[in-house]
Amino acid sequence: MSAPAPSGAILAAQVRNELRLSLRQGEQLLVSLGIPLLLLVFFSLVDVLPVPDGVTEPVDFLAPGILALAVMSTAMVSLGIGTGFDRQYKVLKRLGVSPLGRTRLVVAKIAMVLVVEAIQVVLISATAFALGWRPSATAALAVPAVLAGTAAFAGIGLLMAGTLKGTLTLALANGLYLVLLLLGGMIIPLESLPAPLEAVARLLPAAALSEVLGASLTSGDAASAQAWTVLVVWAVAAPVVAAARFRWE
Repeated sequence: MSAPAPSGAILAAQVRNELRLSLRQGEQLLVSLGIPLLLLVFFSLVDVLPVPDGVTEPVDFLAPGILALAVMSTAMVSLGIGTGFDRQYKVLKRLGVSPLGRTRLVVAKIAMVLVVEAIQVVLISATAFALGWRPSATAALAVPAVLAGTAAFAGIGLLMAGTLKGTLTLALANGLYLVLLLLGGMIIPLESLPAPLEAVARLLPAAALSEVLGASLTSGDAASAQAWTVLVVWAVAAPVVAAARFRWE
C-alpha cells in the first residue's frame, strides 16, 4: 500500500486544477481579461468619455479603474460562478470529504484567485504603460487595496455561490458585474452620475476600490477616509456573511 500524499502536495495539485479549470473557460477569460483590456484600449484611444478634473489623458483615469474591474471579475464573477456550479453538481461535497478537505479546498480557490489577479495586473499594467500611463510614486498603496477588494468581492461571490443554484449565481453575478461596472467609477467618473446615484455608488465596494486605486496609482494623493472605510467594511463583512450563510450542498 502506497503512503498517502503529503498535504502540501494535495493542496498544490488542487491549486493547479483550479487554475486549469479557470483558464480553460472561454467565457470566464472574456470577463477576466478580454473585456477589461478591450475597455482600456478602446476608451484610451477614443475620446468619448468624460474624465475627472486634473486628468489630462484618459488612460490615467482608466488604468486604475480597469484594474479594479479585473479584481471584481475574478474574485466575484469567476470565483462565484465556478463555486456555484461546483456546489450544484455536488463537486464541493465530494471534495470536502476527500483527503483534500474543506480547508485546503478553500485555500486552493483563494490561491487561484490571487494567481489570476497577478496575471491580470501584469497584462493590464503593461497595456496601460504602452498607452502612455505612468503610475505614481505611491503605487505600493495599491497592494492592500487590491487585497481588501479581493476579500470584499470574493465574499460577495461566495455568498451567491453558497446560497443559490449555479444557474442563478451565473445570472446574478453577471448582472451585478454590469451594474458595478457602471456605478464603480471604472469607466464613468462618479462625479458624472446624478447626485443620488453617486451617493449610493460611493457606498459600494467597486467605487471605493476604484477611488483608492486611482489615488494611489495616478494622482498620488491620499484617497478619502470614506473610500478606505467602505472598502475595509466590505472586505470584512462580505466574507463573514458568506461563511455564515454558505452551504456545501
